[in-house]
Amino acid sequence: MRLTVFWQRMADHFGPGYADTFARDHVMSELGERTVHQALDAGWDAKDVWRVVCAVMNVPGEKR
Repeated sequence: MRLTVFWQRMADHFGPGYADTFARDHVMSELGERTVHQALDAGWDAKDVWRVVCAVMNVPGEKR
């Protein structure tokens, strides 16, 4: 998954204003106690990060 697609999905689900705030502030154990930004910076694949976000935040299946 391209980062542009990842960020668009984040904005679609959380809203454009909250997506970055969530990605910067929400630490998830499933990402190794990292935020979305930290996981991506650490080299995690955007698709894997999106899957974690979907699981943790109960993103509906049609948005996955």
